[in-house]
Amino acid sequence: MAKTYVRVDDRLIHGQTIVAWCPTLGIKEIIAIDDESAKNPVLKSIMTMGVPPAYKTHIVTTEEARVLLTKESKGNRLVIVRYPRVLPALEAEIADAEVIILGNLAKREDTIHKVKGATGIFYLSDSDVDLLDGLANQELEVCFQQLPSTTKTTWQTFKKSIKKI
Repeated sequence: MAKTYVRVDDRLIHGQTIVAWCPTLGIKEIIAIDDESAKNPVLKSIMTMGVPPAYKTHIVTTEEARVLLTKESKGNRLVIVRYPRVLPALEAEIADAEVIILGNLAKREDTIHKVKGATGIFYLSDSDVDLLDGLANQELEVCFQQLPSTTKTTWQTFKKSIKKI
């Protein structure tokens, strides 16, 4: 049976996705979920430009993703969302996900937390923290991991490194 992996990364599809994550997780289908990008043909073209044809790739709205994720997949899927706030709308569709992997999150207007010691950029709002806590409390594995070759940090451990800015 095919597995679903969820990644939170504000860059959506980028080089690390294709070169590191997809081969490591045995991905056959990439589903990038972002309402703004899905409605912009130029952004969609830029994001899919470097994706090899071996990966079935979708850049879709949240509603389109809900429909797509109810369909049977022939291979492992990587679901990528730009922000944690999208995850509650997909709760039923990602309930059986193997893991929710936190990646890159740039500073936004509502972010008041920065993760100390994290490589890359990682900022969270209070609502992001509450949301991720809720998912972890539902028995979903939530972790922080920049690349498959770097250390995976559980949400509970990762949460302790969050500092108000």
